[in-house]
Amino acid sequence: MSDPTRDLATVQAGATARAAADDGALAALRSAIDRVDREILGCLNERARLVQEVGATKRVGGATVYQAARERDLALALEAANPGPFPTAAIRAVFREIVSGTRSLEARLRIAFLGPEGTFSHLAAREIFGGEAEFLPESSIPHVFAAVERGAVDHGVVPVENTTEGVVTQTLDTLVESELPICAEAVLPIQHCLASRSGRLEDVRRVASHAQPLAQCRAWLDQKLPGTERLEVASTVAAAELAARDADVAAVGSRLAAELLGLQVAASGIQDRRDNSTRFLVVGGREPEPSGCDLTSVVFTVRKAEAGALHRLLEPFARHGVNLTSIQSRPRKGTPWEYVFFIDLEGHRSEPAVAAALADAGRVAHSTRVLGSFPRAAAPARPGGAP
Repeated sequence: MSDPTRDLATVQAGATARAAADDGALAALRSAIDRVDREILGCLNERARLVQEVGATKRVGGATVYQAARERDLALALEAANPGPFPTAAIRAVFREIVSGTRSLEARLRIAFLGPEGTFSHLAAREIFGGEAEFLPESSIPHVFAAVERGAVDHGVVPVENTTEGVVTQTLDTLVESELPICAEAVLPIQHCLASRSGRLEDVRRVASHAQPLAQCRAWLDQKLPGTERLEVASTVAAAELAARDADVAAVGSRLAAELLGLQVAASGIQDRRDNSTRFLVVGGREPEPSGCDLTSVVFTVRKAEAGALHRLLEPFARHGVNLTSIQSRPRKGTPWEYVFFIDLEGHRSEPAVAAALADAGRVAHSTRVLGSFPRAAAPARPGGAP
């Protein structure tokens, strides 16, 4: 008959030996990871030294610090070249911050956005420029443009259209009045959440947000909170501030705004469309050189009394094989029942076909102004980049 005490001691000794072996294997793996991390740090500093040389070259040639096409193309190339197992979906976020950190060695960019902090414009600005830029909230879209025009910031980030609610008319109107060029675009997936002090749907008596998020979540709110009063406020952050003060109020907005105001998330992903995204424009700086994958934005006016003027305006683009991606109209200020037309087209204004189409259309139009030729955004996942 076996001795139970001896058998238990044997089991315990075996467990101790296995634990020691496991600890030794983990220690060896962690040591290897530490070695790789030091190698990564060395590569980061080598990259930083090269960026410093790039900055010196740019200063001689007068090139801008922010190069949207370069940053887009680097992220896409790294994603395509990734063999794994590092997740491809994380590459843009990682390199966005690497680029932001090394770009700051050339200059720390100052970026104006439609505030306050925690808005989707704030999120878009961080996605585009990374954490080492300096972000300055402005109270309105015209104020974002004004901050760039007076030299207080290097660039401005403004929303221009949403897949659910369409164009942001104030941005279009301000583009007409401003001389700032568009230098880049970005597309941000918009994930709305409902947040309140308690985080319980049954406590909600009123729902607050900016008009656009309320519209983007209309069907969800009708289904989950029927009959609940809806309050339109200046921004999603203003809604979160109201919810932080009033336990009966829930705010529709970003998770970041909820975190900043100490709110609990009652529901997430409440937007009606799964593909809900907002397109943002970066304004200011110099117009970029052709990248091989560009958009050109143009604003035209036509004579009201001329029959077929809009048809004749658009015909040259078809004749020269230039694809139009968007046509929007806005009332022309000071001239009732007349309109300005915003057209986005594929290609850079310097490309022969685009230049010819613009010239022919310009002869038909009453007035023409190119708002900018700029790199198209990467797929609306996680914008990132390089210098």
